[in-house]
Amino acid sequence: MVSLDLNYFSGQGLIVKGLMSLSVVSCACVRRWKLNDSLILPRPGSRYSLMGGNLRISHLNKEEDVGIYQCLASNSFGTIVSREASLHVAYLENFKTQRRSPVRVREGQGVVLLCGPPPHSGELSFTWIFNAYPSFVIQDTRRFVSQKTGNLYIAKVEPSDVGNYTCVVTNTVTKSNVQGPPTPLVLRVDGVMGEYEPKIEVQFPDVVPVAKSSTVKLECFALGNPVPTISWRRVDGASFGRKVDINKASGVLEIPYFQQEDAGIYECVAENSRGRNSVKGKLSFYAAPHLTEKPQDVQKTIDDTLVWECKASAKPKPSYRWLKNGEPLDPIEQDRVQLNNGILTISSLNLADIGMYQCVAENKHGRIFTNAELRVIAIAPDFSQNLLKPQTLARQGGDVLIECKPRMSPRGVISWRKGKEALREIMVLDNGSLRISNVTKLDAGLYTCVARNQFGVASSAGSLLVKEATVITSPAGHLDVTVGESIVLPCQVSHDPTLDLKFTWFFNEQLIHFGSHGAYFEKRSDGDIMIRNIQLRHAGKYTCAVQTKVDSVSIATDVVVRGPPGPPVDCQVTEMTETTASVSWGPGSDNHSPILGYTIQARTPFSLGWQAVTTVPELLGGKQLSATVIDLSPWVEYEFRVLATNSIGTGEPSKPSKKARTKEIVTPARVNGGGGGRSELVITWEPVPEELQSGPGFGYVVAFRPLGAPGWMQAAVTSPDASRYVFKNESIPPFSPYQVKVGVYNNKGEGPFSPVTTIYSAEEEPSRAPGRLRARSVSAYEVEVTWKPLAWSNNRRRILGYELQYWGEKEKQAAASVIRTVGNKTSVLIRDLEGSSTYLVSLRAYNSAGVGPQSSIVNVTTKKPPPSQAPVKIMWNTSNSKVILRWDQVHALENESEVTGYKVMYSQDKHSRPNVVETNNTSLELSLPVNQGYVIQIKPFSEGGEGISSRQITIPKIAGRVALIVSQNSRWKTVKVLLLIKTCQCENILCYSKHNTFYSCIK
Repeated sequence: MVSLDLNYFSGQGLIVKGLMSLSVVSCACVRRWKLNDSLILPRPGSRYSLMGGNLRISHLNKEEDVGIYQCLASNSFGTIVSREASLHVAYLENFKTQRRSPVRVREGQGVVLLCGPPPHSGELSFTWIFNAYPSFVIQDTRRFVSQKTGNLYIAKVEPSDVGNYTCVVTNTVTKSNVQGPPTPLVLRVDGVMGEYEPKIEVQFPDVVPVAKSSTVKLECFALGNPVPTISWRRVDGASFGRKVDINKASGVLEIPYFQQEDAGIYECVAENSRGRNSVKGKLSFYAAPHLTEKPQDVQKTIDDTLVWECKASAKPKPSYRWLKNGEPLDPIEQDRVQLNNGILTISSLNLADIGMYQCVAENKHGRIFTNAELRVIAIAPDFSQNLLKPQTLARQGGDVLIECKPRMSPRGVISWRKGKEALREIMVLDNGSLRISNVTKLDAGLYTCVARNQFGVASSAGSLLVKEATVITSPAGHLDVTVGESIVLPCQVSHDPTLDLKFTWFFNEQLIHFGSHGAYFEKRSDGDIMIRNIQLRHAGKYTCAVQTKVDSVSIATDVVVRGPPGPPVDCQVTEMTETTASVSWGPGSDNHSPILGYTIQARTPFSLGWQAVTTVPELLGGKQLSATVIDLSPWVEYEFRVLATNSIGTGEPSKPSKKARTKEIVTPARVNGGGGGRSELVITWEPVPEELQSGPGFGYVVAFRPLGAPGWMQAAVTSPDASRYVFKNESIPPFSPYQVKVGVYNNKGEGPFSPVTTIYSAEEEPSRAPGRLRARSVSAYEVEVTWKPLAWSNNRRRILGYELQYWGEKEKQAAASVIRTVGNKTSVLIRDLEGSSTYLVSLRAYNSAGVGPQSSIVNVTTKKPPPSQAPVKIMWNTSNSKVILRWDQVHALENESEVTGYKVMYSQDKHSRPNVVETNNTSLELSLPVNQGYVIQIKPFSEGGEGISSRQITIPKIAGRVALIVSQNSRWKTVKVLLLIKTCQCENILCYSKHNTFYSCIK
């Protein structure tokens, strides 16, 4: 079997199965091969032969053919070598056939059964057979097979483990396997092994180098009684990624695709009830070189300098060496060659330097090759790629450069002529170009550049044209303008008429892109520019640059823009009191106009934006840089800013000061209290307004004590909107005087307290019921209730009033209506009752603690309702200053109370308060002036109350004496005139509507 690890070009390994009679290693353009740095010389009949550049090896021999192979490829440009290929031959020999002695152990003891694999090449894997195939040992927390040594480890031997164990070794390359001789495991009869602490038998090295992107496996297993548990951790405390596989049953930690972040110290811990043991090892990350910068093929001329850079990433850092045509490049042999950390420099190149070069980057984990070709050329002068310009323009009085860049190698001699004459007193630069200073019209003409070297001569010609200089005629200047004005910046020139002009404007050396500055900049056709509505930011240096094909000139104008002041700086609060703040600031830019004064503004979390504040002094002049702000609110957080003003206007405000709080003199107002339930002390106050509350953690401190007591009790109320606190304690005597005060606090501490106020604790409910409760019907709808009052107060309670309940005899007391009196009243009138109905009434006293016991219940029956019929057939007449009324008697129904009289109500209009006259008759004479109009209503009354009113009767104003009878029972009625009407010329009648309204005369 052959295993070929070929790192040629692709860097991939090659695995060949079977005992090969032929192996082929490929190489493009192969001419020669090396084995262990010695050339292989294929001869007829040998085991080595070349097939199209590939090396063919017949009848592989594991002793002779194993080693490092390299391919050397050559052509007319040079030679390069391939990457190295390592050839190994995999094999596995048989175990020696001798028997193995029995292993004798006590029950509970740990044991290690050695495998001892036979001679081999290639990676192996191990399994163990228990007694006979196919009964394999199953790995678990008690049994472990190491894939490093092949040994079988049993942490704690049990009787079931007794038997024969056979190690099976498999070559993972050849897939062949062999079995070792059986090892008997026998239990000793001299006792059972006691418990002991873990002993780690399978360990990993102190340092384990791991290649990038490879998979690493760490083995760890311990013997012990009881069976130890295995755990893993990183010493640096980092957690394992999801890719890490921890097989606790087999004692293996596997990390696939190993990266830099996986490097570190790993610890295996074995522990049982008898103790703990551990082993540590460092996984170090390494990476073979990987090229990041490669030299490229290059063509240079003789005497030129070559610089090639070769860079590779690797860990540890790689070293570099260079090969030329497959052989090491030694800088000691050639002074022109320098090697510096991967950089190859060859100066003064010559034809001997031509060849193929290779950079080799390597560290202890591998090496990588890259190659490039160097060509050094030798040619006669040639202008075909770089002819002189047909025409070169020059400014009169200026300098001109005529370039001459022929292609030639080596560098030769360059000369110039004008027309047919050689130029001698001229300036020829090192690169062969011609420079003429202070050009005049006489310098115009045809110029020829001639180049020579040992391989030939060549020339190229071009004309020089001399033009007049361009001159800006507008003078440089200085402009002073005010914000908002518009100005024109001129740029007038004189120039050669055969040349085109190009105007370019710069602002503070930055190109002005017209159209991108809003509507501020406008370019005119004559080269001038206009700046409209100029702003402070437009102040600076403006440069007009004029360019032709032969020259360029420029002129600058400084523009000063005067405007409102810039924002003041460093605004800060230096001192705060309850209602004042000391504010200081520094002057900002005056924008070329002196500052005349300052204004201070403030804001709080409760204000609508920034507000002007009152200061001392009231007016802040331009030299004033501090002031005292007054009329502030206590315990409020403020920010301040300052604005400056000059003759042009008020500028932008300064940055706000840091937030500062006025001192805290705010205390809750209207502290009071009293009332509440039994054993309670109720304390009330008016909350502090939100705008006067402090920052985080604002609340109230309630302090109280019995009147005359030395110390205060305190309680915190955390809600800033709270207005009440109740202290409940069974030891509080009823209606006892207490001194109380309420303060405020926040996260920084407590503030001041309010003045002390005396209140009383909760009183007891009334203990007695009112006596002598009486009820009598006043009308069909009203009942009067009277009682004997209780004592107004004592040292335990007060009487604040009485609570009366009344309900119908068919209703339940729970649905009773309630009337409460205030003070020491002894009667109440119940209204809006139903006539001829029986009601039950009860009474009890109340105070702030509640209500007392109920009195005895009394009943009362309301009177019959008054008549439901209104007076009808009302007649009236007037005589002198009297109005005489008559109406029919109103008769009560059976369920109504008898009429005892009538009320006559009259007024001059419907909206004024009526006068009332009572009578027991059905007529009434009223003494009223007849030159006024009246509205009259009549209603009956009885012991049940007042009945229903008649319809309104309107008696009009009449200038004479008339007697009328008015009927309310017909829609239209005509009546006879008893006396003549002086004011109306009608002969006959007056007409009235059913609403008693006077209308008109009717014939």
